[in-house]
Amino acid sequence: MVICFFGIYKPNYSRNSILIKGLKQNGIEVIECNATGGRVGKYLKLIVKHWKIRKSYDVMIVAFPGYQATILAKVLTSKLIILDAFFSIYDSEVCDRKSIKPYTPAALYYWLIDWLACSLADKVLLDTDAHINYFCKLFPLKREKFIRVLLGADNEIIRPSRPQDKNYLLVHFHGIATPLQGVSSIVEAARLLECEDIKFNLVGNKIMKYDTGEGEARNINFIRTTPYLKLVKIMAEADVCLGIFGNTAKTQVVIPNKVYEALAAGKAIITADTPAVRELLIDRGNCLFCRASDPKDLAEKIMILKNDPVLRRAIVEQGYKLFINRLTPQKVTAELAALIKDL
Repeated sequence: MVICFFGIYKPNYSRNSILIKGLKQNGIEVIECNATGGRVGKYLKLIVKHWKIRKSYDVMIVAFPGYQATILAKVLTSKLIILDAFFSIYDSEVCDRKSIKPYTPAALYYWLIDWLACSLADKVLLDTDAHINYFCKLFPLKREKFIRVLLGADNEIIRPSRPQDKNYLLVHFHGIATPLQGVSSIVEAARLLECEDIKFNLVGNKIMKYDTGEGEARNINFIRTTPYLKLVKIMAEADVCLGIFGNTAKTQVVIPNKVYEALAAGKAIITADTPAVRELLIDRGNCLFCRASDPKDLAEKIMILKNDPVLRRAIVEQGYKLFINRLTPQKVTAELAALIKDL
């Protein structure tokens, strides 16, 4: 069985690299057909590259970001097309970030692109059942078109490590300052814990806007976006890692990369209690839940992990066990690989 991994994707983006690695580990040969750079030029390059391999594969996976590429793929091949949607552009720009107003031409364009790509694909990959249900409501699509493929993390890059002994609890977060992330809740929780033996590492260029230097919590260390391997080392020093805490619809339906990475790193996790995370995690089992967009509750949950090292160790152990059993690249792609072979 040979798959053409097709599109304008970044091969080192975690979603793409995990799919490629996991499918290979499940006995599927992967041919990459990728082009980047230029608005139109990259699609012309894709056409040329695909022509050379058009008879060499059985199934095509259009990688994230793949909405426009799926339309091209439908023109280029009659073979089975699987779109890794990952998320909706319309939902991200209009509903979550609110960078585009609803009922405008731009909003309609994004909705149509999302809908058309999903309609043209034979199957569509999303990361949670909650996300699939959300797509079925947002776009009039049938449930059986979708396949859940959890994100997972690369266990060859991220491994458990014991942080150095220190006289304080170190809390880690990395990401961007979108409504989904809920960074303002993290910063406010840090302010509430300023008098405790707790410090925060917040990593990301867009998070730096919270570092005004005037009245900010003295227990926050703002760190600019770093290369991924350096980020892994920064995360390794933490005792607790944070997920997402926004109050948007998207928060309710996704499990972010950072949660999987924390599980792979053997860290205790706190994240918002949502339908999506309940598909995978258990409160006080392998994770600690808090209310979304509630800095006070987040601060209280951080204090629980600080004051209860037994619970913290249990969460770490159960979280890593979950990761090894279900969330390595090979594990998260096993069902997809089996389905592709059947198709």
